[in-house]
Amino acid sequence: MVKILIADDHELVRETIAAYLRQTDRFEVFPVSDMTEAGEALAQDPEFDLILLDYRMPGMESLDGIEQVRGLAPDVPVALISGAASTEVARQAMELGAAGFIPKTLAPADLVGAVQVLSSGGTYMPEDALANMTHSLTPREVEVVRGIAGGKSNKEIARDLGVQEVTIKLHVKTLSRKLDARNRTHAAMRARDLGLV
Repeated sequence: MVKILIADDHELVRETIAAYLRQTDRFEVFPVSDMTEAGEALAQDPEFDLILLDYRMPGMESLDGIEQVRGLAPDVPVALISGAASTEVARQAMELGAAGFIPKTLAPADLVGAVQVLSSGGTYMPEDALANMTHSLTPREVEVVRGIAGGKSNKEIARDLGVQEVTIKLHVKTLSRKLDARNRTHAAMRARDLGLV
């Protein structure tokens, strides 16, 4: 059984998500109502497969809860759940180390699918958020990230595109920021997730 910790101060939302997940018989769900209870649950048992955190709830100022729970359970993936957060918030959450972003408006089947992906080590972002992130890349940046994904060095990509290597380095820096990537390898992985390569 996959063990999920859900922290959300809205009882109806928390219990509804828990019920959706439990009815599949694949998930063992532990709902809590705030960051204090989440911390207590993790202190007692840090062996969860996934932590779902509400964007706004008692004991959590905006996105700082992601860092709090990652400090308590560094090896457990954390995903943000929200009814109203923007794509920018989703992007910031990923920058802080969140594995995903789940809107509360997801259909039950999509919610279960997202949790399955996240609990098995993958990342999840809703289609519209991914589309917004993808649209921010220029055509040249897409060419560069495809080159990286193909295992090419900056020098090889520069030769292929007929530009200086320093220009490619600038593109890598910019597209890494846009894709919330830590380095060029991570950028290639994010590009694959976005369907760019």
